[in-house]
Amino acid sequence: MNTDVENLFKDKVLGHPAGLMVLFFTEMWERFSFYGMRILLVLFLTAPLVSDNPGWDWPREHALSLIGTYASLLYLTPIIGGYIADKITGYRLAVVIGCIIMTLGHASMAVETTFSFYTGLALLVVGTGFFKPNITSIISEMYKGKESKKDGAYTLFYMGVNAGAFFGMMLCGYLAENIGWSWGFGLAGIFMLLGMLQFLLAKNLFGSIGAPPSTLQADQKDLDKKSTTESEEEKLNPFTRKDYVLIFLAALAGILYLFNDPLEKIGNINLLPFEVGGLGGSNTVVLAGLAFFLVLVVSRVSRYTRIVRDRIIAVTIFGLFTVFFFAAFEQSLGSMTLFARDYTNRALEGSSAMIFKIVDALLTTVPLMIITWVLYLLFKKTYSKIAWSNIVLGLAFVGIWTLVIYRIADKFSQEGNQIEATWFGILNSFFIITLAPFFTRWWESKYNPSAAVKYALGLILLGLGFAVLAYGSAGIPQGSKTASVSMIFLIFAYLLHTMGELCLSPVGLSYLSKLVPARMIGFMFGIWYLAIAIGQKAAGTLGGMIDKISEQYSLSTFFLMFTLVPIAVGLISILLNPVLKRLMHGVR
Repeated sequence: MNTDVENLFKDKVLGHPAGLMVLFFTEMWERFSFYGMRILLVLFLTAPLVSDNPGWDWPREHALSLIGTYASLLYLTPIIGGYIADKITGYRLAVVIGCIIMTLGHASMAVETTFSFYTGLALLVVGTGFFKPNITSIISEMYKGKESKKDGAYTLFYMGVNAGAFFGMMLCGYLAENIGWSWGFGLAGIFMLLGMLQFLLAKNLFGSIGAPPSTLQADQKDLDKKSTTESEEEKLNPFTRKDYVLIFLAALAGILYLFNDPLEKIGNINLLPFEVGGLGGSNTVVLAGLAFFLVLVVSRVSRYTRIVRDRIIAVTIFGLFTVFFFAAFEQSLGSMTLFARDYTNRALEGSSAMIFKIVDALLTTVPLMIITWVLYLLFKKTYSKIAWSNIVLGLAFVGIWTLVIYRIADKFSQEGNQIEATWFGILNSFFIITLAPFFTRWWESKYNPSAAVKYALGLILLGLGFAVLAYGSAGIPQGSKTASVSMIFLIFAYLLHTMGELCLSPVGLSYLSKLVPARMIGFMFGIWYLAIAIGQKAAGTLGGMIDKISEQYSLSTFFLMFTLVPIAVGLISILLNPVLKRLMHGVR
């Protein structure tokens, strides 16, 4: 294994192994397809049947219920996909399997029938489970013994994530809104396929890194377990039969609720047709699942020594804050996209239109030029070793440059400018790429705040972003389905939300890895993904209330709900700062 790591570091691009750039582009195309399709979901499902670009004309509540379940499952299947890769397939094969399944999912959605649509969503959920945890595991394995380089590697990789999201939402959204939904869904699948091919054809570059589990790896795991057993502070805490029963019951309750919610709303099919003490079946199952889960966590945590127990309690509190954050932040997938389409003035005329076209063209071409330069550097270093991988990657870039140039030419040929509703989705990626270096310097300075303060800042900034939308929508009449609010409110909201994300999202897993003992790290990563999954489902459920709240009160009241709750939770985080510091026992 060490030999393969050393060989990887011989051919460097931007100071890192060329293999990292292969992973960078694989992740970029996967995120291109993922975010390109995701931004279209709510627009396609709620678009009128009778229009230039007909959709399914679903009520917003139904669309967001389905999207909430879909988004939640995307954070649960990686727990299974990671386990299968660890035990059977290895990381590289798992990534290829995930890419193939996701490509089939995108192709299925492009057909636009009811059966193919649901089949496509199911395939995307399964494919993401194989892809998401394992491509990052390859990076971790690549940098064994070179931990000092790992932060820089993940920073570069994160840029690939945001570059893919940026171009996916822009180009898939452009084709879907201007030509047809199937074009957007289909384009996502094409680049997913190209990403998989360039990764598969670069396998010789990685040697045995990410390969199926070997005897050597098994021996290493035995050594890790032995070392864990010898540590008093991280003493072995095996799962008991009671633990497994509680995990099964909690998981069963969660899955039943996730599927029952959209089935009941959309298809009038109730999997839980009973009441307990006046509570409906869904609510009863949710409460029971939470009870099982709490008993599980408390029983496991109580078996650790005091310091370890305190640190796990701190992680659990941060996990609770994470639920609140994502329940509001992921409105970008639903209610904020609807606000962009139905309530925002997206038409520009005269000089305003021309300025926007120029800015938009620069916003698109400059990042693409930088990434193309990275492709050129990779090509120079590795053409003799992975020629076909580079050729496929080059073809993908020819395709994306063609689409970008076509889009820019089409925009400049129009007299005015009608901004696509999906365009606003790219702002999050753009602001992350722009602001991440500043936040990184802040975290590395002497003014680096504590974990609780970072969480508080993230939640408060998130709430302030919704305060901007609440203010901007204050003049919209009660129950109105359309309006013409200035786009500046939505742009400013995305800016504040991204700043909040940079305060909270990247630091969560970092603190988890520092606070949790090695024997429990897998379990706690599962809990962390579960917290995000709950937040995703809550986002869909709460976002689905947009029509009900708008009719009874106002759209401004709807956004005010997402203003007050995150800010309140952020203030609680500040108040808990001294307690959380004590629970962390010196970990920063």
